[in-house]
Amino acid sequence: MPALKPLGQTFASELTEAGLLTLPITWGPDGQISGVEALPENDRLALDAVVAAHDAEAVPLNDYRRAIQAHVDATAQARQYDSGITCASYVGSTVSAWAAEAQAFVAWRDKVWDYAYGELAKVGAGERERPTIETILAELPAMSWPS
Repeated sequence: MPALKPLGQTFASELTEAGLLTLPITWGPDGQISGVEALPENDRLALDAVVAAHDAEAVPLNDYRRAIQAHVDATAQARQYDSGITCASYVGSTVSAWAAEAQAFVAWRDKVWDYAYGELAKVGAGERERPTIETILAELPAMSWPS
């Protein structure tokens, strides 16, 4: 029986999590799933459960990672560093102002990723709805550069 709703970018990872990615099926974004009729009943039921729980609008987790990293890099670039990596590399600088900026940046970056991973873990555990990228970026801790 074909799915009755669209299938988004996270469908394959949801099949993987359910141990169903190796099933001999194909699907399209329109929700049409082929090969279901040849599956054993327990696989059909498991597939139906994945389809029922699937949110076609869900953002793939890697998209969050890219957006958060872009935010981290943009924050460093606003202070004329090439990237977050470049800024962090000044932690041991002999120029005290640069070392202070790098130390503040690294502490902030760690808080950002700690928060992001924590919130995404809540999504995975069903404790939180999957936020939009804009929402998660707005929730991140603010950077406070040393004066």
